[in-house]
Amino acid sequence: MPEGSRTSIDYVAIGQRLRAYRIGASLLAEDIAERMGISRAVVYRLEKGEIVKIETLERLAELLGTSLASLLGVEHEYYTSALGLFERYRQLEETSDRIIAHFEPLSLLLTTPDYLRHLRAMLAEMLPVKGEEGRLQEIENFIEIMAERKAAFERRRPHLICLVGIRELERFVRVGMAGRVKLPRNIRGRRIAAARAEVEHIAELMEIDDFHAQIGLIDDAMPASTSQVFSSAERKVLAISPFRLGELPNMHNGIAMVTSSPEAVRLYEAMIGRLWRNAKKGAAGAQVIREMLSRTGDDTTH
Repeated sequence: MPEGSRTSIDYVAIGQRLRAYRIGASLLAEDIAERMGISRAVVYRLEKGEIVKIETLERLAELLGTSLASLLGVEHEYYTSALGLFERYRQLEETSDRIIAHFEPLSLLLTTPDYLRHLRAMLAEMLPVKGEEGRLQEIENFIEIMAERKAAFERRRPHLICLVGIRELERFVRVGMAGRVKLPRNIRGRRIAAARAEVEHIAELMEIDDFHAQIGLIDDAMPASTSQVFSSAERKVLAISPFRLGELPNMHNGIAMVTSSPEAVRLYEAMIGRLWRNAKKGAAGAQVIREMLSRTGDDTTH
């Protein structure tokens, strides 16, 4: 491009979306290279934001099962698996100064160091065919992305506003961190203990005055889909997801959407604001959580 020329196309963002769609399709860079007839190095350069011809983007969109418009970011992005979506979350969180989150039953960013270990076991349990090799590798890729998200959140410490539903937390501790309903009694006991530890951790975070996240406990029906609004100086992005990582997780069934539509962002911010105003916060919210844990303790130990 000649010096001094300008373009409204954000090639870095195109590269990020390309990477997210590739990961969501469980394809390696060499898979893309082979099918496109280019080198793996070219694929990596495209994902880093190298200028690309529109014809190449059209071929890539077809290969990845998406649209040219989604790759360009001129309308909504759609993701058919949690793997691609959470890679997109990772990218957006890396540049966000403020994140508003509602994720059932709780946000990954607020979990304990033990959470990913239990999540790996849960995801393996939910597989329709036990030990399916391709899916097991997908789980490992997913856990790696989630670990990177947690590490980046602790390193960057963006302002996080998180909505948590008390009804969702109660269901979580009753079922436990389980990928299936029927588990051996000793395993189910450990998974219930793990869920209770995560919920107790949320109560502890609510009592920390200088913690870089604000948590609001909602005693009302929560939206069926989870959402996050990522805000930076440049823009706001809304993500809406059907995927869930609590008890009986879902990584594959549903369509997630990521959009910069001002109307969509405004409507979700208004809904979140209304829920936040009525939420229990701080020590009051922590007390409600501990009362729930006490109430469910006898039920979940038998």
